[in-house]
Amino acid sequence: MLPARTLEFVIPVFNEADCLDALLERLLTFRAATPGAEVGFTFVNDGSTDGTWARLVELAGREPSLSLVDLSRNFGHQIAVTAGLDHVDADHVVIIDADLQDPPEVVAEMYRRALEGFDVVYARRNVRRGESAFKRLTAFGFYRLIRRLCGVPIPQDTGDFRLISRKVLRALSSMRERHRFLRGMVPWAGFRSAEVRYDRDARHAGETKYPLGKMVRFALDAIFSFSIAPLRAASLMGVALVTLGAAGGAYVLYLKLFTTRVVPGMTVILLSVILLGGMQIMMLGLIGEYIGRIFEESKRRPLYFINELRGARPARRASSSPEGVP
Repeated sequence: MLPARTLEFVIPVFNEADCLDALLERLLTFRAATPGAEVGFTFVNDGSTDGTWARLVELAGREPSLSLVDLSRNFGHQIAVTAGLDHVDADHVVIIDADLQDPPEVVAEMYRRALEGFDVVYARRNVRRGESAFKRLTAFGFYRLIRRLCGVPIPQDTGDFRLISRKVLRALSSMRERHRFLRGMVPWAGFRSAEVRYDRDARHAGETKYPLGKMVRFALDAIFSFSIAPLRAASLMGVALVTLGAAGGAYVLYLKLFTTRVVPGMTVILLSVILLGGMQIMMLGLIGEYIGRIFEESKRRPLYFINELRGARPARRASSSPEGVP
């Protein structure tokens, strides 16, 4: 008899104490309905301050299939997911958040598609319940903008909720950049993929962990990590301004040498100086974003540190990364 396939859930948590009981109940229900797989759950506590870790320890005491990774501080969602991926070794891995916006029951269909031979199964949203019109509109525009800028076939209307095979897991573990955008890294790696459509629910409890400021930073990380289009746009803007300036200079010189007309100047000069100065500062800031990321990557610091492990299975870590050492 062939050994059962292993299916591991990686669940980053940050101040989600009120969601954990309901989440675990639905995860265990899914496991009971999936007899052909050995299902486990790896929770990564990303520096929670609301008792999330204490509640996870209580749940792990009752349920041996739980593995717990406690990070030394809040490193951010993408790093927390990476820490979870570094500490699992399974035939298939599901990335899912703890707020129950992404229903665990959808994983049944995702797993079925994976058994058909797909290495990546994306969960694509039909609707986004419980979210403001502003957030839905900005998310709609973001996915289409990033797909156009990056040149990577990033699936539209998908988050980090997805199922990946062991091959994709190893590929992700070999990519150790600090400013991580997993939604772009997975399709960049390639591999055969499919999608499953679903309706996203409202949060079970608590508040969103992605307010406007974090959404903007996340979008900038995505753009600067996967595209040099902003730099090209700055270069084209510079060429356009030089061309415009040369044309204007030629016109003024013509008036000076061949006519008696005088170009009225103070307002035009002030506006030009303000406009050009502002654009130069903006372009320097743009270049600074790329240089700052180069600086941070050059330090080669570990992506995270672990405060405590409980019930964790033997970690499968990238050979060049010491992050898993507590």
